[in-house]
Amino acid sequence: VQLQASGGGLVQAGGSLRLSCAASGRTFSTYDMGWSRQAPGKEREFVAAISWSGGSTYYADSVKGRFTISRDNAKNTVYLQMNSLRPEDTAVYYCAASISGSVYSILSYGDWGQGTQVTVSS
Repeated sequence: VQLQASGGGLVQAGGSLRLSCAASGRTFSTYDMGWSRQAPGKEREFVAAISWSGGSTYYADSVKGRFTISRDNAKNTVYLQMNSLRPEDTAVYYCAASISGSVYSILSYGDWGQGTQVTVSS
């Protein structure tokens, strides 16, 4: 599965953005999918994940209640709706398919592909 994240940009604190991750390949709907982020000088961290059917979602404590992950298997796309953004959410956001292991671990995912920059100003 090849992935391309988009939808990032510059937004003021308290604002919203919706990220999209378009996947190629016929097997997209069989994979749990996840979002991670990496800020300058920091390690990549898990943000959110969704099961292959969309029936289960998982969030990092830092984004719970503010971010919503969803997917449209007919469009081979996974989304991340980000509300109440904070300056500490500034990072490059990536998506990937979960290969094995816990969806909370970034080590469980395949290639994170090219990310999209999100910048939140105070």
